[in-house]
Amino acid sequence: MASRKDTSSNEAASETSPDERVYAAITSALLLGKLAPGAQLVERELAAAFDCTRGTIRKVLARLGAEGKLTLEANRGAFVPSPTPADIREVYRARQVVEAGIVAALCGTLTTQAKRALRAHVKAEQRAVKAGSVEECVRLAGHFHLLLAELAGAPDVQAFLATLVAKTELYKALFDPTKLSNCASDEHGRLVDALEDGDLAVALTAMRTHIDELEARVLAQASGARTNDLATVFAGA
Repeated sequence: MASRKDTSSNEAASETSPDERVYAAITSALLLGKLAPGAQLVERELAAAFDCTRGTIRKVLARLGAEGKLTLEANRGAFVPSPTPADIREVYRARQVVEAGIVAALCGTLTTQAKRALRAHVKAEQRAVKAGSVEECVRLAGHFHLLLAELAGAPDVQAFLATLVAKTELYKALFDPTKLSNCASDEHGRLVDALEDGDLAVALTAMRTHIDELEARVLAQASGARTNDLATVFAGA
């Protein structure tokens, strides 16, 4: 009869389904900039790399496509997005408009609990920078903006912003060579200060400047050379 420890270990192992394992690995590769813009994710090659069925790969690619992390083309397959400068500017412009409204809704209205949540998040970002965790830094930086939308009590706006943030996270991974920086946490901290003070003009300027700088860092550099060999990218995943 299996011991409780063995049973727990088996249950924990079974919680990570093939779909989730592949999804996590591809998402990580995208956020770490391991895949070049325009690279094709071939089902056959991915199935071999992950030792799973093509059906599993197909489901994961469809999920990533729905999230905007991959571009799906009929009769061609799945590709890493290859946005033009105009595409990038359009998405950041949308973020400017949406997040200005969120800032206006929150400024001077934060509860004690909301202030604590935002301060705790900024501290988590600072810890990720100190630990040198690129993927965690990118994840936390994006989630800060979604947390603001959540605190504003606007689920539909939060859902729309999530698609925009997912795209800009990917743009950063594809084009921004300064992958590990404390800029985001510092800028977020200044925004929280302004929101707590109830100074709308300062808060709007802080948010606008922050997003402008994110956009500028992405547009300033082209992507570096990366491999399109999927077996190499996902070795050991």
